Amino acid sequence: MAEAHQAVAFQFTVTREGIDLRLSHQAFTEIYLSGVRSWKKRIIGLKNSVVTGVYPASPSSWLFVVIAILATMYTRSDPSMGLIAKIQENLPVSQSMSNQCQTLVSALLFSTMLWLLLIFTMRMCLKQLLSYHRWMFEKHGKMSTTTKVWVALVRIFSGRKPLLYSYQGSLPNLPVPAIKDTVKRHLESVRPLMDDTEFERMTQLASEFESRLGNRLQWYLKLKALWATNYVSDWWEEYVYLRGRSPIMVNSNYYGMDFMYVTPTPIQAARAGNSLHAHFLYRRKLNKEELRPTRIPGTVIPLCSAQCERLFNTTRIPGEETDTVQHWQDSDYIAVYHSGRYFRLRMYQAGRLLSPREIETQIQKILDDPSAPSTGEAKLGALTAGDRIPWAEARTKYFSSGVNKRSLDCIEKAAFFVSLDDEEQGVIADDPASLDAYAKSLLHGKCYDRWFDKSFTVIYYKNGKMGVNGEHSWADAPVLSHLWQQTLSTDCFQLGYNAEGHCKGEVDSSLPPPQKLSWEIPPECEEQISQSLAVAQALADDVDIHVFAYQEFGKGRIKKCRVSPDAFIQMVLQLAYYRDQRRFCLTYEASMTRLFKEGRTETVRSCSNESSAFVRALENGEPAHVCRRLFQEASEKHQNLYRLAMTGSGIDRHLFCLYVVSKYLGVESPFLKEVLSEPWRLSTSQSPMHVEMFDIVNHPEYVSCGGGFGPVADDGYGVSYSFMGDNILNFHISCKHSCPETDAHKFGDQIRTALQDLLQLLSPIRTECHRAEGGLPDVKKHL
Repeated sequence: MAEAHQAVAFQFTVTREGIDLRLSHQAFTEIYLSGVRSWKKRIIGLKNSVVTGVYPASPSSWLFVVIAILATMYTRSDPSMGLIAKIQENLPVSQSMSNQCQTLVSALLFSTMLWLLLIFTMRMCLKQLLSYHRWMFEKHGKMSTTTKVWVALVRIFSGRKPLLYSYQGSLPNLPVPAIKDTVKRHLESVRPLMDDTEFERMTQLASEFESRLGNRLQWYLKLKALWATNYVSDWWEEYVYLRGRSPIMVNSNYYGMDFMYVTPTPIQAARAGNSLHAHFLYRRKLNKEELRPTRIPGTVIPLCSAQCERLFNTTRIPGEETDTVQHWQDSDYIAVYHSGRYFRLRMYQAGRLLSPREIETQIQKILDDPSAPSTGEAKLGALTAGDRIPWAEARTKYFSSGVNKRSLDCIEKAAFFVSLDDEEQGVIADDPASLDAYAKSLLHGKCYDRWFDKSFTVIYYKNGKMGVNGEHSWADAPVLSHLWQQTLSTDCFQLGYNAEGHCKGEVDSSLPPPQKLSWEIPPECEEQISQSLAVAQALADDVDIHVFAYQEFGKGRIKKCRVSPDAFIQMVLQLAYYRDQRRFCLTYEASMTRLFKEGRTETVRSCSNESSAFVRALENGEPAHVCRRLFQEASEKHQNLYRLAMTGSGIDRHLFCLYVVSKYLGVESPFLKEVLSEPWRLSTSQSPMHVEMFDIVNHPEYVSCGGGFGPVADDGYGVSYSFMGDNILNFHISCKHSCPETDAHKFGDQIRTALQDLLQLLSPIRTECHRAEGGLPDVKKHL
């Protein structure tokens, strides 16, 4: 094949006349340009390391300090109070150096040390400032004088133009909560779920744990917090994600959707051309650290950016006991799946990124390729969808050498994975089930046409729709969500399409075609593929998903009553679940701890004594004013729980780490064992929507339906929701068909009814709400 010959830099043949040497000019050119690109990245990385390393100061500030010191010395003053002279006395320099030159060198050394000391002081000050969280507990619009001064100081110490990772050295470490506080909050959270006898037993277990084993485990945890950057994140990644032996498809991976009402082009290859180009533009900014650090919306408070590092060129590698996350520094190609074949598509030519039209042409070549899959190739991806141990064993046995290893390496080292589907998906008029089918396709597809181990897989459908499937261990959804929504925005509003729906630009006719990967799959491996596919297919068939966009009202109308939109939705979900199941359950709401270095997530236990009291009052027909009062109390409680989780005082990550320590010490704790075995029958999360990337006012049709995830418990619901602008609420509901007590569509109907009931309850007090002092701030959270 042509691509095989182009991959060889030189060939030679031994003849009677001597050696016939044939060189490939194109291959040498590609090698040279690849090296240039690699060195450019190294230089940029070195420069960014220097800029980030001296933040919040700038490299140019060193020159300012040097000039200031020299200018002061010129006036015959000694700003160093004798230190410059001391440095000069001990300076190991040549005797031929003049006294004036030695003084200058000593002054430069003193200036540099003073500059580094100032940087260290500024960084410590910024770290202390970012450890202040009282602002989050103040009423909306009632900022204290202390907080105003704090905001001003943060702005001063934050510098002008921080890079993506500039704040990493100034973020505080996640604190370890006190044992008594965690135990107290846990007992409060389970009270509405237990009768008096059960609660008394749980209280006794908690008391014994707190007075005996708890303090010993806490000591080890505090020791880890002093030594490690984050006392939770590494154990959370390993034990919650990587050590899981069940399929990651459905159970761990999640998905994101395209625009709901708009398909920029119906041409599959063209949509791939623009969006793939946009992905690599984003990666270029990421590598150069030109992306702005993420902040809490509406504030100057930065969030940790550490998770961004593994967004591209990352794969989850299966193991028999535990998986590992492998990240490569760079990759200039993507792996593409279509009709049972795998391809390698290079995204650079002669050191430049391919234009959208060139990528479209390359994708079209893959779509038009008539070759058939090799034996066992078509459903190979099912290995990543089934149980992890069989996949790890098969990888070691059949993919550790030869052509299979080379092809597998090509997939695993790719920037990301792309799937070109032969079916059509998206919103179909007068067909409410079309969104449900779209969601199921993104979540699991055919169970073999995604590579679930990759950091993310981009799916392109035949009608031009697209979506994304993300692996969860390497990072949380906001990181991938930012990339995805930036890609959607760049695709439509910056790159665009011509009148025929094709990408813009010219095509270099010398581009080598995509390279089809080769495989040698033995019958034993085919049998393992079939077994993994059977496991994955059974899991996929059991998933029930319902997706809908609620357009009767949205965040704007909720805010008119000075109620946190998130607290409102959480109360809706509590009411809907109670009506659906006639009981309350332990509720998981995903929050974040990215205010701290290497922070990931924390749990907000949304089912509280206050929320259950409100739901019971409403269902028992209590007077409206009583229900409103209880609703306000429940909302305030929820917001306070969320603030505690965000500021490092959550319950579940602390208990989880205590449990891990107990396992390392080989001791049993009945309290921790029971806590960690409690099922999350209602798992919820707000999908982050970066609305600043879209002009919703002038282009209201360019709205996404967000994304979702599979059910956490076999007898529970998974609910993802998002606020798109002020007028649309999106819900993604999942459960399992095998559970007779759950039904995604019925629960969706309960949510719709609860939304209307709560709005009707709060509507009479909208005027009073406008006049009321204080209120609840809209603190946004992320998966």
